[in-house]
Amino acid sequence: MPAQDPAGPTQEFVSDVFARGCTSRAAFEDVTSKWASLALLALGEGRYRFNALRRRIDGVSERMLSQTLQTLERDGMLTREVLTAIPPRVEYSLTPLGARVAEQLRGLADLLEASVPELQTARDAHERDRGQGHPRRLDHPASTGL
Repeated sequence: MPAQDPAGPTQEFVSDVFARGCTSRAAFEDVTSKWASLALLALGEGRYRFNALRRRIDGVSERMLSQTLQTLERDGMLTREVLTAIPPRVEYSLTPLGARVAEQLRGLADLLEASVPELQTARDAHERDRGQGHPRRLDHPASTGL
């Protein structure tokens, strides 16, 4: 049995989301983008075809959704399955890793959705204190993004 290094593991084997070069940090950046988070949340509900997913994620462009899905596929968060049909169909679904990430995001989304009154009160107070006029309402669908 090889002796353990008393200094501990080398940096290449230590995961630290705060370290600039860490793979977990790059994945964290990918997952926490607005469109990726919403795609993961939607796919947490089940398999989606591209256009159905685009309709579910209100406001995302076709190009941005395509780029987002490619990034999430690269990171091992989802799979893209081409189904033999006429015309050919493509469906997206979460991998086990993607499902675990989506579950964590769902908890955050649930917390934020349940906290809309508190968030709106804080935003109203912030805008009032700064005298910046009319704050964006959180009860408007375009305001929440959730």
